[in-house]
This record gives sequence, structure tokens and C-alpha cells, in this order.
Amino acid sequence: MSGNTAVQTGGVGLFGWMFLIFLTLKLTGYITWSWWWVTAPLWIPFGVVIGILLVGGVGWLIMELVNKK
Repeated sequence: MSGNTAVQTGGVGLFGWMFLIFLTLKLTGYITWSWWWVTAPLWIPFGVVIGILLVGGVGWLIMELVNKK
């Protein structure tokens, strides 16, 4: 053996599993949630990241404006 080991990464994460579970429950009629909530595990993480980036960008912009004075 050459000593090389293969490492696999990826797959379905927590939010992916949550979406699959919610989708299954919705399609089988166990929950009557809106499709917005069923798909929430797919779009909420992106919304959080965008929100953090916006807050950080505004904070950076304010710091730049304060430092120029």
C-alpha cells in the first residue's frame, strides 16, 4: 500500500435532511404547512448569511466614514 487514504466529504447536511423530512410529511398529509415553511431549511441559511454580510458591510462602511473625519 502507498499509504494514501481517500476522504469523502459532502452529502446531505442537516438542512437537507430537514427539508426532505418536511417534504415527505407535507406530501403524505401529516402537516398542512405552507410551502414556504416546508422549503425554509433550503432558503433560511442563505438569508442568514446575506443578513450577516449586510450588517457587516454596513458596519464596515460606518467605520470607514467615521475614520475619514
